[in-house]
Amino acid sequence: MRRRAFLAVLLATSIAAGPAFPEPRPVGLRPSLTTDEAGLWDASAKAERGARQSADFNSDPELTAYVRGVTCKVAAPYCDDIRVYVMDRPVSNALMAPNGYSEVWSGLLLRSTSEAELAFVLGHEAVHFIENHSIEAWRAQKRRANVMLALSAGVAISGAAATANAPAVDTARSIQDLANAVIDGVYLAYVTSLFAFSRGNETEADRLGFERLVAAGYAPGAAATMWRNQIAEAAASDFPRVRSRGARANIFNTHPIGSDRAAALEDLTAKTDRTGDPGRERHRAAIRPHLADWLKDDLTRRDFGQTLHIIDRLAATGDDPGVLGFYRGETYRRRRKAGDQEKALAAYLAASRASDAPVAVWRELGDMQVKTGATGNARVAYETYLVNAPDAQDRWIVEASLKTLTGTSRP
Repeated sequence: MRRRAFLAVLLATSIAAGPAFPEPRPVGLRPSLTTDEAGLWDASAKAERGARQSADFNSDPELTAYVRGVTCKVAAPYCDDIRVYVMDRPVSNALMAPNGYSEVWSGLLLRSTSEAELAFVLGHEAVHFIENHSIEAWRAQKRRANVMLALSAGVAISGAAATANAPAVDTARSIQDLANAVIDGVYLAYVTSLFAFSRGNETEADRLGFERLVAAGYAPGAAATMWRNQIAEAAASDFPRVRSRGARANIFNTHPIGSDRAAALEDLTAKTDRTGDPGRERHRAAIRPHLADWLKDDLTRRDFGQTLHIIDRLAATGDDPGVLGFYRGETYRRRRKAGDQEKALAAYLAASRASDAPVAVWRELGDMQVKTGATGNARVAYETYLVNAPDAQDRWIVEASLKTLTGTSRP
């Protein structure tokens, strides 16, 4: 029992010990080669080189300038320390490495319905960078690894002592009992300290990110709206595991429950007397050239409930009805639940009436109307597609379909 008590005290003091969290970084900081942060910078530099060479890297200079501009608004005066890379990845994510290398994924840009929502997330990530959260987490992880190594050695020493002093028949059981007690203690203390630490950083990043959002002149309510939208999207998922993930609290969550974070941000908003600029039109104008590609990418996740939720949110402003209507039809067509064929046809028809309708809507309309027996409408749709897409790679397929319907090929 004394040995267990000693190891428990060692465990608690070792995890609690360590250097105090550093102050916010100075502008223009470059760590000395003799510091532990230098290693993190080296790893970040390698990741940055990989981002530049990645097939996912979006090289559109106008889009990059837009995202960088928003970043600089919420990360002032650290703008010159940060380098932004937009990555075409259909997941809502952004990150900022200790050396200022930052990735913003297309899934986040697609899900942000205003510049202010995007600005909150970028401000949140900027706080992780400015407040040195990465180096804090790395040092904490290093201390935990050292503690586990020391305790593993302690188990071995204790096992040797037990072997020397205990009857042979009880030796194996004694060693196993001691090892289990220590390992359980290490595991629980390790997990609790790790995720409590993460929650603390995330809460700080939310609070300070909110302050940066407001200081930059953005609408304060966008912060909570962003989290509420994430919660609603999870609830709309086709997969039970995704739907339940945000609603279950336990010590293994790396972040506070989404509703708690949203409520905290709503409280901060209520205490703020500023209105601010949502920047909805600016944001939609910036992402419009990529909207179709990003929706197509999102469909590859095959979480059709979430894709429909995203489309509904984007459509609420009344913008881009042709593109959004087409991809609503694509979502229903690919999902293939009962009634989805009718929903897809209705979505394609609505999209075809909009000036921004993708030309592919006419091909899909033709295919859908063939299935429903509306051969006359299918013929018109196919002919419209060939007129609007004379160089389409699938022209021969559409011409063959037309020949089947009319008995004669079309030029």
